[in-house]
Amino acid sequence: MSTPVLGIIGGSGLYEIAGLADTRWVKVETPWGEPSDEILTGTLDGQKLCFLPRHGRGHRIPPSELNYRANIDALKRLGATEILSISAVGSLKEELPPGTFVVVDQFIDRTFSRVKSFFGTGLVAHVGLGHPVCGRLGDALEESLAALKIPHRRGGTYVVMEGPQFSTLAESNLYRSWGADVIGMTNMPEAKLAREAELCYATVAMVTDYDCWHPDHDHVSVDSIIKVLLDNAEKARALVKVVAPKLKNQPLPCRQGCQRALDSALITAPDKRDPALMAKLDAVAGRVLRKSAGL
Repeated sequence: MSTPVLGIIGGSGLYEIAGLADTRWVKVETPWGEPSDEILTGTLDGQKLCFLPRHGRGHRIPPSELNYRANIDALKRLGATEILSISAVGSLKEELPPGTFVVVDQFIDRTFSRVKSFFGTGLVAHVGLGHPVCGRLGDALEESLAALKIPHRRGGTYVVMEGPQFSTLAESNLYRSWGADVIGMTNMPEAKLAREAELCYATVAMVTDYDCWHPDHDHVSVDSIIKVLLDNAEKARALVKVVAPKLKNQPLPCRQGCQRALDSALITAPDKRDPALMAKLDAVAGRVLRKSAGL
């Protein structure tokens, strides 16, 4: 049985955690191109961690230009069994003020210019995404946030917009009419690709401000937003420090079936599969491809 390895995707300062040991930056080559940056590996209270700065150190890469496939593939190649995504978002609800952490359980994908699957012509697959986040990770996050007394809510819908511009007022009000809770630019197709790669995935959405629907939105100063960002980052580091050891002794595979997502997903007949695409999928889908080949 595999030992849990926690992959973390988030801001470039997230890994500055007291007690993080045996650290080294690792360059990972993937068949999908370059990930956002090298990946920092280390251990925290006996739990192996892999940190990937989503936008690269120094925040070099905008959301629409992230190589999501390379990022997920690289983490899996390093042994990640689960991914914690930590993301800054705007709030679509009055009761979710800046500083609130939302353990998201649903997404609405409004992105349109991103590659959203590892699969394609030559090897078609359809994974289930009705429940796009891992409940086991969500439980650990909720327990840790409560222990840290960080304002939070378990459950919420995250609208993922294309960006890099923020919403118009009409769009913001539309998303509110749908009952969505927060809005951001980064978690799709990240969550979809994590499911295809048979990785448990969970999002902590950190509210930095109200979206433009809020009457006070235009009066928020840059200084106040920066203060919230810094406070959220400090809380996120504390959250990782508390949640990581909780995952160390949890059994694998995941009870929700995240790590068996491809069991019935491959549609293309074995004799019609593209060998070149299969080779690229060695990390993402190697388990089922070897099984179907009788290896």
